[in-house]
Amino acid sequence: MPTILREIRATLALAVPIILGSVSQMLMGVIDSVMIGRVGTVPLAASAFAGSVFAFFFIVGLGLLLPVAVLVSRAHGAGRQHECGEWLRHGLAVALAAGAVAATLMALLATQLHRLGQPPEVIAMARPFFAIIAMSIVPAFLFQVLRQYAESLGRPWLPMILMLAGVGLNVLLNWVLIYGHLGAPALGLTGAGWATLTARGLGAIVLWIWLDVDARKRAAVAGRSLAEIGWPARWRTALDPARLREMARLGVPAGGQLLFEVGAFSAAALMMGWLGATALAAHQIALSCAGMTFMFPLGVAMAASMRLSKALGEGRRDAFRPIGFGALGLSCLIMGTFAVVFAVEGRAIAAQFVHDPTVVALAARLLAVAALFQLFDGGQVVGAGLLRGLSDVKVPALITFVAYWLIAIPGGYFLGVRGIGPVGIWAALAVGLAFAAIFFAWRFTRFTHRSPDATQT
Repeated sequence: MPTILREIRATLALAVPIILGSVSQMLMGVIDSVMIGRVGTVPLAASAFAGSVFAFFFIVGLGLLLPVAVLVSRAHGAGRQHECGEWLRHGLAVALAAGAVAATLMALLATQLHRLGQPPEVIAMARPFFAIIAMSIVPAFLFQVLRQYAESLGRPWLPMILMLAGVGLNVLLNWVLIYGHLGAPALGLTGAGWATLTARGLGAIVLWIWLDVDARKRAAVAGRSLAEIGWPARWRTALDPARLREMARLGVPAGGQLLFEVGAFSAAALMMGWLGATALAAHQIALSCAGMTFMFPLGVAMAASMRLSKALGEGRRDAFRPIGFGALGLSCLIMGTFAVVFAVEGRAIAAQFVHDPTVVALAARLLAVAALFQLFDGGQVVGAGLLRGLSDVKVPALITFVAYWLIAIPGGYFLGVRGIGPVGIWAALAVGLAFAAIFFAWRFTRFTHRSPDATQT
């Protein structure tokens, strides 16, 4: 027990700034929902629909970039600092390529949104908003790589500060562009799109400049080269195919894993749209709240994943279980607290987003379901992070496929669309999350019991 408590403290020290940064990013979406909700129910439903489709592309691309944190942490733990810079350089190249492909696909999809079965008034308002936020995916990917690099070296406060600043900028730009203050035209939902694009672009630029200047200062003070402190000395050197293959070996299954999960929530948004704008608006409110709480175990998962990767590089296999079980226990404590909040204050929370009493009542019922799956949601994201830190990604991808595409999506259709309505869709999501959480925990216990060579999957 003392060992687990010590590891919990170490994980929490790394996780706190990661959580604050992640919460700030989710807070940006929640603030968008609150400010757009003041315009009306249809704009809120349109933002929910466009945001769900965007999230599909963003989360899948993020999965391709997750190997940066694992590989930088492992190299840092093994004392191979020059490799940290190389993994950063290759990660940024992958981010540019993935962002360009995703932006192109979303630009094409923007002309075909009417085929997804949503109310016509929602599609008309969502189309220009979606086209704008599609452009923000490239700087969003670049920021994520730079963020993972800094966090993997034990410096998570740097990106956290910038993410908090980004929230403030986004709020200001929303106020100006949505409502038409300071002489700007009132653009409504489209204004929120321009605010998001601007905040994400500036965030990526400032973080890169900050890290570059800091690395050069540290190299000068230590009398060492940039490569020796873990920053790329040359950016235009040809990429190493072996490094790209290693990133793909970890990133493609991780991307598939996130694809299955975000696909289920995107499908839920589509099914809510089939039930009407009220259901979709309520879904957006409840999902914003559940997404906010999800950032807490996500931060724990990212911290534990990086600590496991570093322990692997250091050869400390005896630390695997204390780190992992400590992270799972911490997640249960956090999410249990949020479950009580959702169960007791669901209606009051929903009322902060929109004044429509019908939407508020339905959102409160969805938050009651969210209270039930908080522990499972935290358990599944931490379990996935633990396995990713040990480079175990193929079996977890299969688990998520079963959990979300064979359980949650079909269950949502039959229990929700063909059954009891919006609450049925969320109940099916809860069952899928529970399946994933249980089997991830089982997999981690089994995987660490046989002390595997974690470079093999």
